[in-house]
Amino acid sequence: MFFIINVAAPCGTFKDMHLDPIQLRVLGSLIEKEITTPENYPLSLNALINACNQRSSRDPVLDLAEEEVRQALHSLEDLALVTPVRDARVPKYEHRIRTVLNLRRDETAVLCLLMLRGPQTPGELRSRADRLYTFDDLGAVQSTLERLAARSADEMGNQNTGPLVAVQPRQPGSREARYAHLLGDPPNLVFTRHSGIPGPSEGQTAAQDSIATERVARLEAEVASLTAALEDLRARIELLEPNH
Repeated sequence: MFFIINVAAPCGTFKDMHLDPIQLRVLGSLIEKEITTPENYPLSLNALINACNQRSSRDPVLDLAEEEVRQALHSLEDLALVTPVRDARVPKYEHRIRTVLNLRRDETAVLCLLMLRGPQTPGELRSRADRLYTFDDLGAVQSTLERLAARSADEMGNQNTGPLVAVQPRQPGSREARYAHLLGDPPNLVFTRHSGIPGPSEGQTAAQDSIATERVARLEAEVASLTAALEDLRARIELLEPNH
């Protein structure tokens, strides 16, 4: 599931925007570094590559090449989501997502986490958001998610944006539902380790199906064992009862 964002292009026309996984990683990294290390922001190309490929706070961990990040920057510039800073000796880049999507600070933090780490529960978002935004409690996170999920075209100056996040079906054994952003590729697409190119998660689906099958089989065996034990207990009780 995804939606189309219409943003005003520099030439004054409207362009349909659907972010791919590399663009999402670049944009999420810019948002994160603006908030967590403002002294080093905007980011140079090398700093941005390091941010995209860092081993912490990323799911999945990527190994993007310079050309991949450069191409993503060019496309994000065309969508008015990234702006180059030309007054430095080394070209640097900053994001404009708050302006384009009219986001609050808490909404920006949540979208950033979802872009960098994939679908998450409200509890996971709260625990991971400390460096980006301090939520008072779980209810504050839930309220932010509900606002992002209820966004309409009217809020965006009649632009056809729609919701920015959506709740996913609750996983077996999970107490909380997970939320995913709707800025690009569906959550059931995964990155290849080195190229960053998305591919279908048939392997993950097969593994999940196998786990579910094993769980059902285990439960059925436990029920059968309990049934047998109950029958044995009933037989013992009948033997102990006096004959009438």
